[in-house]
Amino acid sequence: MDQVQQVVGLVGDVLAGETVGAYLHGSCVLGGLKPASDLDVLVVTRRRTDDQERRALVDGLLAISGSPAGARPVELTVVVQSEVRPWRFPPTGDFLYGEWLRAEFEAGVLPRPEPMPDLALLITMVLAGDRPLTGPPPARVLDPVPHADLVRASVAGIPGLLDDLDGDTRNVVLTFARIWSTLATGEIRSKDAAADWALARLPREHRPVLAHARELYLNRRYSEESWSDELRARARPQVERMLAEIDRLSRR
Repeated sequence: MDQVQQVVGLVGDVLAGETVGAYLHGSCVLGGLKPASDLDVLVVTRRRTDDQERRALVDGLLAISGSPAGARPVELTVVVQSEVRPWRFPPTGDFLYGEWLRAEFEAGVLPRPEPMPDLALLITMVLAGDRPLTGPPPARVLDPVPHADLVRASVAGIPGLLDDLDGDTRNVVLTFARIWSTLATGEIRSKDAAADWALARLPREHRPVLAHARELYLNRRYSEESWSDELRARARPQVERMLAEIDRLSRR
């Protein structure tokens, strides 16, 4: 929580009175942080940030996020309230910081406003988690997201996930399990709970890859992760099996 307060303090210093509220989501509200979990924060503002504010946010986050700081990775999303209330799809995000973008930020690139379908999932988690760091309860700030838009947001990310399967197998496999369970039930589960749900429904031959990804998520940092050649070879067929279910549900 000290690191979360650093993020909240940075946002407050940079955006002053322009912040409506700041809210936890992700693992923080879905079953608790695991060894490799990010700290996920959504900030709702009254207006878009300018370049000076973006630079200050990026510089501050580079100093407090991730392994260079000996801390957890931070994912900070900033959205202007009028861009998501009333709700419409796809929503526009104002600012996104994540450790996977560190090299770009260190090279001087600044986040820009862009369509962010994932905001449908983030806002749903924020509303369900109800964990304000600053500001009023999220239900007073954000509109609920229709299930149809959760489906659209989930499906929109599939091509990128498939591209990342070989390099980020753990997260991609678990994310496909979460998409499948979300489309089937309307509930966004933690990654391990989504894996449990999917493991109960997968044919036996497709379970080992997901079971291993779940074990890594619960117990291992990325530096401690290992995959056998056999499991890596079985990852894509297992993902394709879940993708067939996702495709069936998204067409209903």
